[in-house]
Amino acid sequence: MVSVILPAYNEEKMIQKAADTISEILRGAGISFEIVFVNDGSKDRTWAEIERVSRENENVNGIGFSRNFGKESAILAGLASAKGDCCVIMDCDLQHPPETIIDMVRLWKEGFEVVEGVKASRGKEGIFHKFAARTFYKIISSATGIDMQRASDFKLLDRKAVDVLLDMPEKQVFFRALSSWIGFESTTVEFDVRERTEGTSKWSTRSLIKYAVTNITSFSAAPLQFATGVGFLFLLFTLFFIVQTLYKYLSGKALEGFTTVIILLLIIGSICMISLGIIGYYVAKIYEEVKGRPRYIVSKSTYEKEEK
Repeated sequence: MVSVILPAYNEEKMIQKAADTISEILRGAGISFEIVFVNDGSKDRTWAEIERVSRENENVNGIGFSRNFGKESAILAGLASAKGDCCVIMDCDLQHPPETIIDMVRLWKEGFEVVEGVKASRGKEGIFHKFAARTFYKIISSATGIDMQRASDFKLLDRKAVDVLLDMPEKQVFFRALSSWIGFESTTVEFDVRERTEGTSKWSTRSLIKYAVTNITSFSAAPLQFATGVGFLFLLFTLFFIVQTLYKYLSGKALEGFTTVIILLLIIGSICMISLGIIGYYVAKIYEEVKGRPRYIVSKSTYEKEEK
């Protein structure tokens, strides 16, 4: 059986359509399946729609968080609840084409344990948002050492890969990178990002920047290395000015450049504060991890209908 996991945040208009579209495609292909919606603390009627659809469609189930915990937590909660031999993670807005699931399942049956959906095109986006997205993926690819230029959360994972991900104790996870980091026999399937038919995108440039900072620091120590690199760069500048100062002193010339000294002090002070800020952010991440709080809290579930 294939479990299709759909994180949902304020997607009341897409629940019915997503369930109907995926069910029709997988039934037509003769694939045994379940659909698991994960309500990530939505503020609209998303949970009410999940409950209604689950009563009408025996292949649909859902779980609901007590509050918004984020997409990464919603994906992990879906994986923990899924009963399938493999799991497909996709967006609830159907920008990930459901027809691609058939190709993923075919490759899985051929022996691949991770099937990555990679973007052939990004669809229609604003110029600034597209620039921000490309910049983000370049930075995060460089920081993590994994090519993520066309990566997405749309992928199929064999049960073995799912179990490995769920066994990882870390709280701050970057699912898109971790699914590649775990290894296993993997392949890719290209897809074109479709236009959203209902609702609005939850991703703004601001949220993309926040997403980038959170995931880079949770998966890589590159920012700390950057601070160290800048420190060595300014060490070279310091050595240069030491030599210049000694030369002027020994040659009997008056020492000039008070403005330069002030500018250098301001720059060095700024670099020190930025470096301390980066270190402090990592300390905060360590603090979050050692507290041992759960990644998410499930307050509602439609799986209860199977127990009655």
